[in-house]
Amino acid sequence: MTNRFPNDDSFTFSNGYYCWVTAIFVDIRNSSALFGDEDKEKVAKVIKSFTSETIEILRNNDNLREIGIRGDCVYAIYTSPMKRDEYELAEKTFYINTFMKMLNELLLGRNLPEIKIGIGMSTSKELVIKAGRKDVGINSKVWIGKAVARASKFSSFGNKNGIAPLIFSKSSYDQFISFLEEKNRKSKPKEWFNKHYDEQLGTYYSANIIKTEFNSWILDGMKD
Repeated sequence: MTNRFPNDDSFTFSNGYYCWVTAIFVDIRNSSALFGDEDKEKVAKVIKSFTSETIEILRNNDNLREIGIRGDCVYAIYTSPMKRDEYELAEKTFYINTFMKMLNELLLGRNLPEIKIGIGMSTSKELVIKAGRKDVGINSKVWIGKAVARASKFSSFGNKNGIAPLIFSKSSYDQFISFLEEKNRKSKPKEWFNKHYDEQLGTYYSANIIKTEFNSWILDGMKD
């Protein structure tokens, strides 16, 4: 057992790691309507802008272990042995939430459709194994636990039915909230979150947190 799992080079088909994992999923809302637009070139520009910049935000972390695109969703999975790791990853969700304001301003300026997203983040101890066929070079890591599945599900909750875009599992929230309070002593960060309960997923929290300096720059016309 270990709190951190290594990079791909250390994985074999005969070993596995049981460790803390955090997953972030960023899912486009109402994507079927967007993808069904007859102007495919317009849709392609929107999707490229969303995916490229979201990946850029998510990939910049030494604990990153997997990143990719699943249909209309960008996801990243990290090893997260320390509470501070959870705070740094939560900060990424705040940046993505703010970036979407910038992206939609740019899309509107080019007569392209706005997009909405849901962002899900979840943490748990997972068994990570390598599965596939060694002799044909087809293999992938498999995450056996709750973090990846729940982050994916939570991303489908965000920005829907009146719920805020950011959704955090209780385990993620419990890990990063003290750091968020420390960084925002003049505010009351716990009041930024709404608590929810789902029979299958348990307690989770929603929020609509943005990075104020980034947002001010957007409101000022995104000038250098």
